[in-house]
Amino acid sequence: MPDRTHSPFPIIQTPRLTLRELVAGDAPAIFAIHGDAEAMRWFGCDVMVDPAAASQLIEIFTHWRSMPNPGTRWGIEYQGEIIGSCGLFKWDKNGKHCHIGYELAQGHWGQGLMREVLLAILAWGFEHMALNRIQAQVHPQNMASIKSLVSLGFVQEGCFREAGFWHGQHHDLLQYALLKRDW
Repeated sequence: MPDRTHSPFPIIQTPRLTLRELVAGDAPAIFAIHGDAEAMRWFGCDVMVDPAAASQLIEIFTHWRSMPNPGTRWGIEYQGEIIGSCGLFKWDKNGKHCHIGYELAQGHWGQGLMREVLLAILAWGFEHMALNRIQAQVHPQNMASIKSLVSLGFVQEGCFREAGFWHGQHHDLLQYALLKRDW
């Protein structure tokens, strides 16, 4: 399989969205999302309090593509503005699996946008990364995310007890996975 970690950034178009590379100019939008306590309630990290942290996060996402277990993080652009991000990361090329993660600005919840995003990046991962398995870890109370994953064919495999730590406390994380044959 060709090395895709150094290829041009993959832009994905969906009916309503453009999934594209996050750039420095997107930092204010990323800060608005990651600085919103409700939007970050289940994300797995503390709320951003410093706008510079958004720029640092974008740099981290940029470097994902060159890591030994690479990943891709897309900015979710809707009507010309970044409203979230999504990604496939911790890619084990030999094992043909990776993790999925995503977040969306509160003002865009409940519109089916994340489902549109997930359908696009799952298809991209299975096709372009030759994945057999995509896994997600979700807080047990994040019912919206669990509902989305299950509707796409993800199966709950177990619970990682106190595997997450944010907002000053430990959190259980449910393990979900989607196999290519079930896609």
